[in-house]
Amino acid sequence: MPAIIDPGMITLDEAQVRRHLTYEALIPALEQALIRFSTGEITQPVRSVLPVSEYHGVFGLMPAIDGDLMGVKLVTFYHDNTTLPTHQAVIQLFSAKTGEPLATLDGRLITEMRTAAVTAIAARLFTPAKPLTLAILGSGVQARAHLQALRAVREIREVRVWSRTPAHAEAFAYETNAAPLPLAYAMRGADIVVGVSNVSHPLILGRHLSPTAFVAAIAAVGAHKREIDDEAMNASIIVESREAARRESGDIIDTGTPIYAELGEILAGKIPLPPSGRRVVYKGLGIAAEDLAAARLVYEAASS
Repeated sequence: MPAIIDPGMITLDEAQVRRHLTYEALIPALEQALIRFSTGEITQPVRSVLPVSEYHGVFGLMPAIDGDLMGVKLVTFYHDNTTLPTHQAVIQLFSAKTGEPLATLDGRLITEMRTAAVTAIAARLFTPAKPLTLAILGSGVQARAHLQALRAVREIREVRVWSRTPAHAEAFAYETNAAPLPLAYAMRGADIVVGVSNVSHPLILGRHLSPTAFVAAIAAVGAHKREIDDEAMNASIIVESREAARRESGDIIDTGTPIYAELGEILAGKIPLPPSGRRVVYKGLGIAAEDLAAARLVYEAASS
């Protein structure tokens, strides 16, 4: 692990985080973090979640320790927000050697980029290295981040977008040269299907998917939320953390579908790639190890 540079306690806002964080650096850093997590080198519990019922929000606590650095992300999710981001966060870093506070970082952009970067890592593992058709279900922040991250690892020949608000799909299409399509047509024949639309019930339906599609299901986090129907879950299921998936993924809990592997287990060579010719579903929930790896990148770059 790189040595921690200690310039004293610093604070980094979103603009400063953006200046120091790129997908080119983030993707390999997250690959290593996923490996270290799955091999037990990173310590973290499953996130704690406190409902903010009066205001229809959620407050989450995500701590982790990785070598000489430890940190905690405090994250909120308010799905009714219209003038503010639905996800907001702060990450606090500490020296694991002394417990000394090192930095406070705005965590909104880190959450955005690390989420999309891990999907890109999965896509590079589970899709062929050829021009691909991408269907994005959703048209917000994560839709844009995923398109950028996936283009960093694969050639995307066609982009399709669906949104429950057609005007948002049209705006996304105008910005990105995507094709706005109805839900079924967006998924049909797509090589990659990314679900980033806030849902509690299945949106990704097996009858619309190619048998060999790579599905990245990012949108439904919670034991009682679904975004994939039972037919689509007939696949090789990949997760970041088995423990987290068994507690936080309604898709896995409700169907009882076995987990094939953690991403880090495949990256480390402990488990082989899933059998070819079978659909792969990456159920992304986000773990603290990813936030800590991204925050380390930013902190060390800003401190150098």
